[in-house]
Amino acid sequence: MIRLRSFSDTRSEPFDEASFDALFRECVADVHGYALSLLGERAAAEDVTAVAFERLFRGRGRLDARRGTPRALLFTIARNAALDELRRRRRQPLATPAAESLAAMPGEGGEAEEVERRESVRQALAALPARDREIVLLKFHGQLTGAELAQALGISESNAGTRLHRALSRLREGSLAAEEVA
Repeated sequence: MIRLRSFSDTRSEPFDEASFDALFRECVADVHGYALSLLGERAAAEDVTAVAFERLFRGRGRLDARRGTPRALLFTIARNAALDELRRRRRQPLATPAAESLAAMPGEGGEAEEVERRESVRQALAALPARDREIVLLKFHGQLTGAELAQALGISESNAGTRLHRALSRLREGSLAAEEVA
């Protein structure tokens, strides 16, 4: 019987197909949410999600637990694929503008305050510089630790912590400003 584990922890055994399936079930929604928040289009986010899992699957035999968890590597791959997509868009504009909204679904019962709060956070997140938005999305969509954030961004762990703190402060300020306007 195969024992499924959480992939937040470093693994020492081989990363086989069963392990990959468990990682997929655990992370697919988070990777998709991260890509959607960065790209703003469901189709592009689905493509990035598929590319990230495909690349991880193809390279699963070369995974080294000393270099980070499979989850962290997955988000690093997703980040790179999303950045590639954003660069491609700059070089070659899409035929139609992104029509999909990042607005979150209303909370249970459609409570107006919850909808307004989510919208203010969404607006504040969209107003952040790309670098700040990226680290916030990796932290909360990716649920990455400080060390995993550093690995995904190619920076030191202390730098990742500092950048995250500053980005969250800017997000908080922008969210409060958006609530005051509304």
